[in-house]
Amino acid sequence: MSEAPPPDYGRLAAVGPYFALDVAALPGQAPPPGFRPLREFYAPDPGGPLAGRVREVARRLGTDEPRVAASILHLGLAARFCSVGLGAAVLLGELPDLGPDRAWVRVPEQGPIDLWLPGGPATADPAPLADRFRRTVVEGWLADLAAAVRSVVPLSDGLLRGNAASALAGALRVLGAHAAPDPARALVAEALDHPPLAGTGALTGTAFRRTSCCLYYRTAPRAGVCGDCCFTRPPGRR
Repeated sequence: MSEAPPPDYGRLAAVGPYFALDVAALPGQAPPPGFRPLREFYAPDPGGPLAGRVREVARRLGTDEPRVAASILHLGLAARFCSVGLGAAVLLGELPDLGPDRAWVRVPEQGPIDLWLPGGPATADPAPLADRFRRTVVEGWLADLAAAVRSVVPLSDGLLRGNAASALAGALRVLGAHAAPDPARALVAEALDHPPLAGTGALTGTAFRRTSCCLYYRTAPRAGVCGDCCFTRPPGRR
């Protein structure tokens, strides 16, 4: 494979904060202050950053159920990766390397996590874009994320796959409102038709209805269900 010029990832930020990706201008450039390797963030340590983030989400949501906080955190992180991946694939025709051994992450006080990549040329990949998208985003980034979350809080595979599909559909709705809705939908539909996301829900246009629940309804006595939830009302409540 031949080396290609680095894509202009600056275009992604114009779509929204979930799509933004910072990339070093030069090879060997150090990350900005506060960033740590994604592999370090994913460490399966009760005292590590990911477990600490679950506890912080639980505190903010006011829940004493770790699995609820872990699911909501996972959904937010999945949305971040899906947005960058879908935006890059549709707007640039390329996908960044956000694997845990290359990407860096910073957790701000508010808003989505910050993502940073070292500089360097892109590597051309002749595979069809849909195949690259599934392999890189779904089977790569999202699988790594699910494994990391499950290493600190046990969650069902069905719930995590449903969260991933929901995050992908959410990225589609945002990106489709800005540019290229048809190519974006084609990539998402293709991903949802193949394992591991096959059977996680139904995509109609850009609307999605999942076959699982992210547990958001358990965050507060009066919390409702999400717009794409399999339930029409909180389970066990009138």
